[in-house]
Amino acid sequence: MRISVIGCGYLGAVHAAGMASLGHDVIGIDIDARKVEALTRGEAPFFEPGLPELLREQVDSGRLRFSTDLELARGARVHFLGVGTPQQRDSDAADLTYVDAAIAGLARIVGPGEVVVGKSTVPVGTASRLLECILDAQPDASLAWNPEFLREGFAVTDTLRPDRLVYGVRGGDDAEREAGERDAALLDEVYADLLEADTPRLLTDLATAELVKVSANAFLATKISFINAMAEICEQTGADVTMLADAIGLDPRIGRRFLNSGLGFGGGCLPKDIRAFQARANELGVGESLHFLREVDGVNQRRRARVVELTRELTGGHERLDGITVGVLGLAFKPNSDDTRDSPALDVARQLLDLGATVRGYDPEASANAARVVPELALTDSPAEALRGADIAIVATEWQEFRDLDPASPELRDTVASARIIDARNCLDATAWRAAGWTLRALGRGTT
Repeated sequence: MRISVIGCGYLGAVHAAGMASLGHDVIGIDIDARKVEALTRGEAPFFEPGLPELLREQVDSGRLRFSTDLELARGARVHFLGVGTPQQRDSDAADLTYVDAAIAGLARIVGPGEVVVGKSTVPVGTASRLLECILDAQPDASLAWNPEFLREGFAVTDTLRPDRLVYGVRGGDDAEREAGERDAALLDEVYADLLEADTPRLLTDLATAELVKVSANAFLATKISFINAMAEICEQTGADVTMLADAIGLDPRIGRRFLNSGLGFGGGCLPKDIRAFQARANELGVGESLHFLREVDGVNQRRRARVVELTRELTGGHERLDGITVGVLGLAFKPNSDDTRDSPALDVARQLLDLGATVRGYDPEASANAARVVPELALTDSPAEALRGADIAIVATEWQEFRDLDPASPELRDTVASARIIDARNCLDATAWRAAGWTLRALGRGTT
């Protein structure tokens, strides 16, 4: 099938490569010429495990092309919409500028029988408005919504082996239902290989499909903030939040995943999506239903402040940190990613700098992005270099490289100014680090 993917950022680039690997003829469209040039060479413009190999393979096969010219999408049977929906500068609401621009462009080229398929995360009610724009331009075209569920670091797997496929299609009178059935059949053709592998398929109305992704993100954010709220209690009572999570996680109604206490969530999805969800609920007059998400966000922000507070506490308790050197291990918002959008690690580094500390940071992949966001941060090429001369170290992103560090190694132990470390991700072997002479504090786990 001939397919277009409009928007070739994180979502669009992975989806375009994935669809080509399923055998489709894919044209990816983006307004960023440098990004298009890189993708055309088979180079990923961001770090994502497995994507460079997939891109090169599909570009070399001839099934995958990229361009800045929307006209090249003309004639595709399916047009996937994967542009960003960032938070507005002056409010919590989602900025739909890119979505609306993409739809305006597609309205000029969409043909009879073609379907625009949204994958971007948008406020509920957006799809029905966009459908009207498409139908005004081409009454025989259509629009469906097919939300993405990509995890950064696992996006290729999540595209080629998803845990579910959700189709939001038109409904209502007989003609609308028939149109929805045709759209679903076309998506079944797109995803034929995935359906043959028994991937669950859910057919919904447009509004439900829009709500699926943002509801999932709100739930995951709530679960993370819940265990971090428990960590606040544990720190005051001497309890161990990790053991607490293990115990309650054995309950099948709760489950252990996303019950890892630490520095909290960040990235380009969860923070802005839960805020946009609240903003949309307020617009709909049901804001009270999502008031709890404000505290979810609040707990998440307090974890960052707690790490800064611990740093001050462990380095003398002074109001400012002038003369203190801090080594920060990890700058991306999560491991296996170079994404520093709303990164808790980078936020902590910035706060420490504001308090007068000298901050030396290291990340296996995110240093270049971190430098653009916090240029005053001193970047290093290894954990040992980041910790050299440090009065305190902070593990802020749980890369496997940091989990595997040997605390007794002279490269670490003998080069720090003081053997103190904050495990802000609860990922280190506390017993081993303390046995090697380090003073270690981990969020929600007391002092022993």
